[in-house]
Amino acid sequence: MDKISQSIGDKTTVNMERVKSIFLKHGIFIALVLICFIISTMTENFFTISNILNVVRQVSFNGILAIGMTFVIITGGIDLSVGAILALSGVVSASLVLEGKGVVPAGFAIFIGLLVGMLLGLFNGLIITKGKLAPFIVTMAVMTLARGASLVYSNGRPFTGLSSDFKQIGAGFILGIPIPIIIFVAVILLSHFILNYTKFGRYIYAVGGNEIAAKASGLNVNAIKTYVYMICGTLSGLVGIVLSSRINSGSPIWGIGYELDAIAAAVIGGTSLSGGIGTIYGTVVGALIIGVISNGLDIMNVSSYYQQLIKGLIILIAVLIDRKNK
Repeated sequence: MDKISQSIGDKTTVNMERVKSIFLKHGIFIALVLICFIISTMTENFFTISNILNVVRQVSFNGILAIGMTFVIITGGIDLSVGAILALSGVVSASLVLEGKGVVPAGFAIFIGLLVGMLLGLFNGLIITKGKLAPFIVTMAVMTLARGASLVYSNGRPFTGLSSDFKQIGAGFILGIPIPIIIFVAVILLSHFILNYTKFGRYIYAVGGNEIAAKASGLNVNAIKTYVYMICGTLSGLVGIVLSSRINSGSPIWGIGYELDAIAAAVIGGTSLSGGIGTIYGTVVGALIIGVISNGLDIMNVSSYYQQLIKGLIILIAVLIDRKNK
């Protein structure tokens, strides 16, 4: 009888460990499903094809920013300049494709916008690594510089009335799917491949996990960090281009506060602020959680003030869970 009881106890323990393992591995996805279910019971307009496409399209902007932020945070850094880089890349690209003012090809405007983002990311990386300065301070300074540059370049006014080809990037469809969603999926797949199936991806985790050990192993830590900030800057530029195309306007005030949403999505998705831990899958689900909650509250006509409170609580809980896990 004792052996039977012990056997049952062992099986129960094993089953509990399996359940715990599932929740640790897929808890963020389970949370997303529960949130969707709760919102769908409160409003019947949530689970419609048009609303779901709208949610994912809106999430794509923050999602791409959050993916760039994930690369940075995994190395133990932070980038507060993504919103300002977004704005500067957007206004520069938009200024090149104004209707009736010698419009350049949309592809060239996209290239210039991405180049602006990449160069600002390079600037971040070089100042942080060569100057031995804290990423928080450097990126906050670059945030101010980029925002000021976008205001000076545009004279404080938005560039409106963009070419039809350029507008297709943010407002067009391919096989009924909004182009921003297709771009988002492409960024997800490429970023996942880089982090999980390349040496560079392993180096990123190594630097974030233990920078001293990474240096001792012969890794060029400064170069890896610089490349990571370049990736983040380029993706910020990409969002600026797509957002300007979507709204048919390049404005110097785009992206204010976007850095907080990007950090929130990464942290909610399990990326550790201490570095060394994080996945693209988790970040995407984190961005979806933020987007779904915002969309659900909008449908239920909940004040944006309360939305900020709820978002802040979610971020706080995610950080506390991260701290407990560490």
